[in-house]
Amino acid sequence: MIPGFPDAQPVAGLIGGLMIGVAAAIMLLGLGRIAGVSGLAARATGLSQGGAPRSVAIAFIIGLPLGALVVALLSGGVPASYPAPVLLIVAGLIVGYGTRLGSGCTSGHGVCGVSRLSRRSLTATALFMGSGFATVAILRLAGLL
Repeated sequence: MIPGFPDAQPVAGLIGGLMIGVAAAIMLLGLGRIAGVSGLAARATGLSQGGAPRSVAIAFIIGLPLGALVVALLSGGVPASYPAPVLLIVAGLIVGYGTRLGSGCTSGHGVCGVSRLSRRSLTATALFMGSGFATVAILRLAGLL
């Protein structure tokens, strides 16, 4: 048990992180493309013409929820609670806008860009992590979390 984090599962986190790293490396080494989910989603839906082949983007995007489903079925699921649906919708729209504004998402910048020491990704990651910390603090002060 980790003090202050009674529900932490560091081994599961390590395994998940390794799997994400391997998937990103396969994408980069195999196709020469960054495994950023927003870019792959844009390519899969036809919003973007550049990037990975569309079939690869579609397979990647379909694999995300299917992988989560397999883990949920094998592990019995993970208890979760969510804020009000309106808050989720607003947050999703803001995140979508931010991915376009920042030329990528947390997976593209945070996993792939930081590992390549990209200045743009290091800056983007610092900004979105700081924004996340500030948002949680504000929502807790407002009693919404």
